[in-house]
Amino acid sequence: MQLFDVYPINDIEIVKGQGSLVWDNNGQEYLDLYGGHAVISIGHTNPHYVSRITEQLNKIGFYSNSIRIPLQEQLAEKLGKVSGKEDYQLFLCNSGAEANENAFKLASFANGRKKIIAFSKAFHGRTSLAVSATDNPKIVAPVNETDNVIFLPHNDIDALKKAFADFGIEISAVIIEGIQGVGGIRVADVEFLKTIRSLCDEYGAYYIADAVQCGYGRSGKFFSHDYAGVDADIYTMAKGMGNGFPIGGIIISPKLKPWHGMLGTTFGGNHLACAAALAVLEVIERDQLIKNAEEVGSYLTAELKKIDRIKEVRGLGLMIGIELPEELSQARKQLLFDEHIFTGEAKPNVIRLLPALNLTKEYADRFLTALKKVID
Repeated sequence: MQLFDVYPINDIEIVKGQGSLVWDNNGQEYLDLYGGHAVISIGHTNPHYVSRITEQLNKIGFYSNSIRIPLQEQLAEKLGKVSGKEDYQLFLCNSGAEANENAFKLASFANGRKKIIAFSKAFHGRTSLAVSATDNPKIVAPVNETDNVIFLPHNDIDALKKAFADFGIEISAVIIEGIQGVGGIRVADVEFLKTIRSLCDEYGAYYIADAVQCGYGRSGKFFSHDYAGVDADIYTMAKGMGNGFPIGGIIISPKLKPWHGMLGTTFGGNHLACAAALAVLEVIERDQLIKNAEEVGSYLTAELKKIDRIKEVRGLGLMIGIELPEELSQARKQLLFDEHIFTGEAKPNVIRLLPALNLTKEYADRFLTALKKVID
């Protein structure tokens, strides 16, 4: 049997990681500023994280949600404290797409409506409704096509107001990334997020904050949506939540009430996933990683803006997009194969930086030196 060939693969085999560094099977060291799609939040093989998971595995790794799992309750308490959403409720699942699917379902159950507002360049996942709300027709199969999703221009308040005026009580939810990831590190304007909040309140729709990539402290606040000073009704999470262990979740406003059987999952909230997620929050809190993300991210952004050949620098904290001119389209490949630095991309010519939240200024400087070298 062969693997189903859907991934463009770089011919590199990573066999070891520590902090912000990884090594391949030939012993070559790389600086990791991408963290496997923003997943590595507290660094590779963080000792506390490894210890937490190992200790739990030696007790029990899995049992179903048909029994009480105190680790889930501990995770909910810690997440409420670190995020500042202590009166919210937690539902655990396995991935960001699954989190968004459950958020859509929950909103629709609550108000009995079908239509969803999403935005240009949005990416919300590859499962059924999540991919329908993703602005990339290439990955939307015919079975996923629906008339229930309304796409609007990003950061366009007038278009948003008109959609509510036109569809009003048909709108179940508005979903928005506080900072678009796949869409090229595009930050949602504060006034735009405030307008979403006020229109959802006015029309009885729900505000879904997709924080799968821009949450968990990456932006310099726990949720990037917090910069707007408003609370969403549902926050979706994954990626950095488990530092590599698959876990996702939604946190839900107290105004939304559960009933037995409303949502469900087999693997979501299992013992190992909760141990991993607790370790992540404990390290974030202990080492003040949200503050570090803001400080090192601000430093990186300021230094990047001094480089003449860069067209634009976007983002907040350690979620940074570097837009390059077309003639520098090979810069990311050069960073990887010549300078041994992993970064991400957003087509056509945006380098995405999504490193661990404990990235040091020294590693930031190492990247800046390498970038200047490949684009000069």
